[in-house]
Amino acid sequence: MSDEIKKHERGVFHVAPLPVLIGVWAALMVFTWLTVAITHYDLGDWNLWIAMLIATVKASLVALYFMHLRYDKPFNAVVFIGSLFFVMLFVSFALMDTIEYHPELILDYAPVLHP
Repeated sequence: MSDEIKKHERGVFHVAPLPVLIGVWAALMVFTWLTVAITHYDLGDWNLWIAMLIATVKASLVALYFMHLRYDKPFNAVVFIGSLFFVMLFVSFALMDTIEYHPELILDYAPVLHP
């Protein structure tokens, strides 16, 4: 019976050390504060890119440490980073498209209905 238990003990799960989890939580709090603080400054077109960068870093921290991808097989990390790259690529193409038709928009075209 003990041999059967030992077979299943290998690679079942990984417990992250508490200081690492607290450090990641603190980093997430700092990035959240940074996200809120950066909204008070008008950086033009850079506002969206900075917000997306901060959100990507926060999502990566959550996936790597709280979902334990950092301690998993390297292939899973490659898939995760690749998916982040393609999401960034698709969002970039969508944003480039909105820049193309933005001059054609009529300001205040939609009427505002007041109750």
